[in-house]
Amino acid sequence: MIRMRTSVWLTIFALLFLCSAGRGQQSAPELILFNGKIFTSNSGQPYVEALAIRGERIIATGDSVKIKSLAGPQTKQIDLAGHTVIPGINDAHNHLELQPVNEVDVHLKTMNPKWDEVRDAIAATAGKSPSKSLIVVTIGSAIFQDISVNRDSLDKVAPENPVLLVTFTGHGFILNSAGLTFFGVADNQADPAGGRFERDAKGRLTGVVREYAGMDIERTVENAVPEKEAVAQLRSTLDDAERFGITSIQDMSNGIPPARAVALLEEVPTRIRIRVIRMPGTTAAGRDIEEGRGVPRNPNGLITVSGTKWMTDGVPIEGTFTAREAIKMPAAPPFDEIFTDLPLTFPGKEIAAMLKESLKDNDQLMLHVSGYRAAKAVLDAMDATGGKNVWAGRRVRFEHGDGLFPDLVGRVKEYGIVVVQNPSHLMGLSSAGGDAFSKAQPLRSLLAAGIPVALGSDGPTNPFLNIMFATIHGDRPSEAITREQAVVAYTLTSAYAEFTEKDKGSLEPGKLADLAVLSQDIFQVSPQDLPKTESILTMVGGNVVYDSHLLTIH
Repeated sequence: MIRMRTSVWLTIFALLFLCSAGRGQQSAPELILFNGKIFTSNSGQPYVEALAIRGERIIATGDSVKIKSLAGPQTKQIDLAGHTVIPGINDAHNHLELQPVNEVDVHLKTMNPKWDEVRDAIAATAGKSPSKSLIVVTIGSAIFQDISVNRDSLDKVAPENPVLLVTFTGHGFILNSAGLTFFGVADNQADPAGGRFERDAKGRLTGVVREYAGMDIERTVENAVPEKEAVAQLRSTLDDAERFGITSIQDMSNGIPPARAVALLEEVPTRIRIRVIRMPGTTAAGRDIEEGRGVPRNPNGLITVSGTKWMTDGVPIEGTFTAREAIKMPAAPPFDEIFTDLPLTFPGKEIAAMLKESLKDNDQLMLHVSGYRAAKAVLDAMDATGGKNVWAGRRVRFEHGDGLFPDLVGRVKEYGIVVVQNPSHLMGLSSAGGDAFSKAQPLRSLLAAGIPVALGSDGPTNPFLNIMFATIHGDRPSEAITREQAVVAYTLTSAYAEFTEKDKGSLEPGKLADLAVLSQDIFQVSPQDLPKTESILTMVGGNVVYDSHLLTIH
């Protein structure tokens, strides 16, 4: 009996020892990054020298000596050699898009070309391209407001090739006859809700297509891109993102519907986190509120499907549905009035319906809100659908929010609205000199009011170009923010904008190890050098997804 008891106690002691040893081994990090300038996006400890990772999460941060002391026999280490590290960029407003295989893009010398330049470029391109090639030209206000540029004038230049003129905002289009046929627009095409196929006095299509009508025809063509080509294009897009240190993308799925987006991303497969946001189209019967509902919320560990986005207005360049010849730029700054009276895409009752659908489905609502009228209409609809008690914690998002004039800021704060701004939009009138706006395009003042501001591209993907734009704010320099504020907006607040701030967005213990080691110190280089920044090592959940091989893992 004594021997048996002794044997039992020895067994228990051995088990306890093994468990203790196992815990000791488990507690050691798998990877340590040290000797760096690590910006954490955590206001309580904004900078550290080192961090330790086990599995997909950070387990410790601090000075290099402290963190290196945690290393075990199997711990790998990276000497950052003084490089700057930031949390992985979370692009809060992106559009993953596909291009038709027969598309030919015309590159012009200016961003706002006149008709002579566009006409000559189209003619030259048509002369050396196959007859069925889609010729695409990006235009600005000079062409869009020139009513002589239409279906007929484009037919004279390129009668065989489909031609698409698209404003750089993507809200207005002009097509020739072959282009209308290419995009499947019939002569008797009905206007979809929130969109328009414009006609002349005789009822004939002019080739001008606006808002949801344009989105719908573009999706038709994107859906026709073969799977193999679509996968290759998305792989290239995600490769670029990884090279820029982007570890999360929130995709406004206007181009690729959610079910197909998920299937393609799994085929790629994605190595960064993608949130697919429903951005359905419309028909003459109304909004398609069913699109994407059957797609699983979490198809895999890196893909999430959640949220719905609608456009409540357009942009000043196209004036939503304002007649082209009636769109006017004020003679001199401030130019606030271009946002003051920007018409709505949907009536107020439809905006209220969007809010009610969000409540019914417990689904986050994103609204394209560019002008003052749209911002006020949404806030009024929130008043009518429950007020602060209903909306304060639901994180409704205003994408852009250029027309959030001072009288609306208190209401935006009260309702817990998240503003997602796109820094490239802040440079459109920068040539005017000084503050082009006195009330429009707020940024710094929103942060000062305690409103969450996230950043997304909605244009050039390069986050460091966008950080430069946010910290210059060419249209309204008094509203520029600091680089640290811009990085927080691009990381922690972007995570907050999708309800994931407990898991990512900052480099602190317990958070996912999503990070980027940068090629230069973005907090010290000159503004003009910011866009030259790239990631030299990008990690998602502790896994290296991009490596320039400038650092050595020991």
